[in-house]
Amino acid sequence: MADVLARAATALACALVLAGCGSATSGVARPLRVTDVERELVSGYFADLNEAGGQGTSEQRDLLKDTQHPDFRDEDCQLPSGTIRVQPTMSTLRLDPAWTPPGTEEHPRGVVLVVAVTLTVVQEGSEIGSQIGSQHVVLLNGKAYGFAPCVN
Repeated sequence: MADVLARAATALACALVLAGCGSATSGVARPLRVTDVERELVSGYFADLNEAGGQGTSEQRDLLKDTQHPDFRDEDCQLPSGTIRVQPTMSTLRLDPAWTPPGTEEHPRGVVLVVAVTLTVVQEGSEIGSQIGSQHVVLLNGKAYGFAPCVN
């Protein structure tokens, strides 16, 4: 009988210890969200890109080279002729942590975001085409980086 009581006491003690380990935390689980700082960095990236395009082809190309993600800089990238104007729809901005650039399995360092954009190609002051798509931007060390629209 003492053996049964000892086992029951041990089981009760274990149950009490385990119950104490599972304390509840108040609050509601929420998915990760884009912060205001991240939103401003992405918005600023597109504003700078459009401003450089308004200054000319060489200025925009220089900016695209400077803001190309450092892990994916391609010396052979041939940018399209003319300039591009990009209008992001910021309400669609979201995290995309599983994305890798086309043609690679390497994930870029940083926080990967994606946003819907309207991209317009301008040559000699005339719009020659528009396309709606998505654009990935990576935030790394407080700076926004993109992936230049290479034609090769």
